[in-house]
Amino acid sequence: MQQNRAVTAETQTPVCSARGCRRKAEWMLHWRNPRLHGPERVKRWAACDEHVESLRSFLTARRFPCETVKLDD
Repeated sequence: MQQNRAVTAETQTPVCSARGCRRKAEWMLHWRNPRLHGPERVKRWAACDEHVESLRSFLTARRFPCETVKLDD
């Protein structure tokens, strides 16, 4: 899965990191690859309601620690 770091310019609202998705993110997945980085290195993927589970499954299937946080409106 490709990470998309796009943010809409006018509102600074994160968009979903799922490939091809441009929906507003409702969730943030905080994760890391423990084989490469220590606990201080955390990456973030944004997710819409439709893709939060698939992105989380992608990360946890690889045994990456992952925390899912609901974004405030």
